[in-house]
Amino acid sequence: MKRRVLFICIHNSARSQMAEAWLNHLCPEDFEAHSAGLEPGTLNPLVVEAMQEAGIDISKAGTRSVFETWTSRQTFAYAISVCDEASAERCPVFPGVTRRLHWGFPDPSAFEGSHEERLAGVRQVRDAIRQQVERWCEEMCVAARK
Repeated sequence: MKRRVLFICIHNSARSQMAEAWLNHLCPEDFEAHSAGLEPGTLNPLVVEAMQEAGIDISKAGTRSVFETWTSRQTFAYAISVCDEASAERCPVFPGVTRRLHWGFPDPSAFEGSHEERLAGVRQVRDAIRQQVERWCEEMCVAARK
């Protein structure tokens, strides 16, 4: 049975979207990933571009509110915040047996410079999120099979 995972960040426009996409891409047989934001915004076009370079199209993904997700009474095995630690403290407690984790990554919306400079920063975050998801999948899938 797939374990449901919710990735949470501030705007659901970058980090949580990338984490959701990577988990669904890398471990689809073990996990069902979703994402939401504390203050949903619009999808960051640089994130769409960087994920497209990696072969994953998130251009049609919409942003969602973590509080709407919470009030819908959906249950998740894991709620993983991918924003800064202070923002992660604002995340609601989900019903059921939800384990909370925190994986902090830089916020792509704060990157400055030219398009190429900002895209380079997004690529670094994209790759760091992928590495974290790969490590976590390996750890969780090995533990589940024991």
